[in-house]
Amino acid sequence: MMPPAHAGLERVPADAESPAGAAALLARVRERRPLVHCITNTVTQNDVANALLAIGAAPVMAHAVEEVEAMAEQADALVLNLGTPSLATVDAMMRAARSANGAGIPVILDPVGAGATPFRTAQIDRLLTAARVACVRGNAGEIAAVAGRPSEVRGVDAAAAPAGGAPDLAGGLARRLRCVIAETGPVDLITDGTRAVRLAHGHPLLARITGGGCMATACIGAFAAVEPDTLRAAVAGLACFELAAEQAGESAAGPGSFRVALFDALAALDPATVAARGRWGLEPAPEPRGVTG
Repeated sequence: MMPPAHAGLERVPADAESPAGAAALLARVRERRPLVHCITNTVTQNDVANALLAIGAAPVMAHAVEEVEAMAEQADALVLNLGTPSLATVDAMMRAARSANGAGIPVILDPVGAGATPFRTAQIDRLLTAARVACVRGNAGEIAAVAGRPSEVRGVDAAAAPAGGAPDLAGGLARRLRCVIAETGPVDLITDGTRAVRLAHGHPLLARITGGGCMATACIGAFAAVEPDTLRAAVAGLACFELAAEQAGESAAGPGSFRVALFDALAALDPATVAARGRWGLEPAPEPRGVTG
């Protein structure tokens, strides 16, 4: 088995949660080209693979229960996406996640549509109970549902998202699950229960195409593959994806041209641009309260 892509690497400087730190991690992704194993949904699978290629990672989209354990062991990160769940798919995810846990490979979970149906919510709970997850990335409604709170979810979309997220809820969930929570919306909130970062990057056209959140989660996986501090990886992965979306939006005429421009912008994104255009900083996470489970 190949060692993880972050093996033997020095960590980025102490301010790694800053734009300069994200720029350094982007350079590391491009240098190491980590293998990201994705068990993702059938609607956005191709876009997820293209986004990973554009950011500098190597995607593999292996879903068959007969091979997911072996593939996860070879990978540098595992990304699980519940966009189109079935019992067979979730069983494959469970096998892959346990294999990744055994090999010390980070697992990134996208609980798409959590709270929309009892079946979907139960499958997400199964995964979180059976495997160690490094990061959960979802919208406000999904994160609330994972935390056991009532949420407004219509299909797989949150009906409303508070700017800056719900820090007490996200922080408490991060502590309970012992992972990073990346709640995305108009302002993203990324927290491990002790530290927190808010990102106000991105573009409105991300909400007009399928797969915006799925691609963002995959980018977190690419960065977690090369950086063992998951909070730093999640901040850098989301920020790079959203900065590329901003650049794509500058030239796009609508959702169709934006989707194409997004892949181009991800491929063209360079560390200097991330360091120059990024606007965020580290802050202490508030004391969590009111999280069930």
